Amino acid sequence: MSTRFDPRSLPGGRRLQADVDFDPAATEPADTPIAGRAMVVVVTDRLDGREDSIGPLVTELLEEEGFLVGGVVGVASDEAEVRKALETAVVGGFDFVVTVGGTGVGPRDITPEVTEEILDQRLPGIAEAVRSSGLTAGAVDSIVSRGLVGVSGSTVVANLAPSRAAIRDGMATLCPLVSYVVAQLSAIDEW
Repeated sequence: MSTRFDPRSLPGGRRLQADVDFDPAATEPADTPIAGRAMVVVVTDRLDGREDSIGPLVTELLEEEGFLVGGVVGVASDEAEVRKALETAVVGGFDFVVTVGGTGVGPRDITPEVTEEILDQRLPGIAEAVRSSGLTAGAVDSIVSRGLVGVSGSTVVANLAPSRAAIRDGMATLCPLVSYVVAQLSAIDEW
């Protein structure tokens, strides 16, 4: 049975406001350096009757790397919904937004096309590093992913394939590189 994902829903039945608010003081650890503020966008048309585990997995991996996760949003694989989620993250001032899903070759896999429309600069070396490490890890969906990585405003946007192996491996590759880019963008803002 297919269940349509509510773009404002969170795992466990919680709901997110249409506009994502982020209060870093509410979640900031006292002595841990912060890599940046992140948002997760899960792109899917169905949950196949199982509880969504993608959002919590990506959140956990981001937090392990020092990112504060200010929101997890699920959206249908629809151009307008994906664009709205990405634009919300950029306008909301997030440093990093990770999309998961919609990167394959199926007719509803539109995440890279929508991402490309909002990017100011592409970072093809990082996207290729994710695919290359996916090959080593045996994550087939990561290898054939058309996912992009780039910068929109001062937000790094990255597309990942949806398997657990692709997510784990992709995040291990992405996080140090994205931390470097976020630090560069922050230094530009301070000039």
